[in-house]
Amino acid sequence: MQHMTGLLVVALGSALWFAPFIFAKRGAGSLIAVDRRARWGLLLQVLGLVMMVLSPFWTIRQFSPRLAVATVLFLLAALLSFTATHSLGRQLRFDAAIGAEHELVRSGPYSFIRHPIYSSMLCLLWAIGSVATPLWLFIAATVVFIAGTEVRVKIEDRLLKDRFGENFLRYQRSAAAYVPLVR
Repeated sequence: MQHMTGLLVVALGSALWFAPFIFAKRGAGSLIAVDRRARWGLLLQVLGLVMMVLSPFWTIRQFSPRLAVATVLFLLAALLSFTATHSLGRQLRFDAAIGAEHELVRSGPYSFIRHPIYSSMLCLLWAIGSVATPLWLFIAATVVFIAGTEVRVKIEDRLLKDRFGENFLRYQRSAAAYVPLVR
């Protein structure tokens, strides 16, 4: 088992992060607004994750400070993914969309971060990268991922502003987008 420490940490951490998305109840009602251009942002986010996976994390054979950092980031990513999917409930969707029964969620992690699922994905990205990724690849993957996240955040925020108006604008001013303290 010790010969696969890096692979084990990345596999278990990623599975723990992904679990709530498998069991989440997704919205099935009628949509009043959809913007599929946000899929381009998702493509960039996935590309950033793939770039991190290019590092030789599976070669790590013993527990190290980098694996300790990764473990903490994986746990934070999982906590955010579990609490965010729970708070969203049936409003969780793959596309940037607003359902007819959509509500502005401000509970759980949404009370201080508007897009905690993207926060969890950023933690996942950095967890994978912290295991064995060289600094240049870590930075490049982070830049690609953040570019994709910004695409999605801008589109989703516009949809929410169109639906909830001043109520969303107040929320936007009070809660960070996906990195605490960064509006």
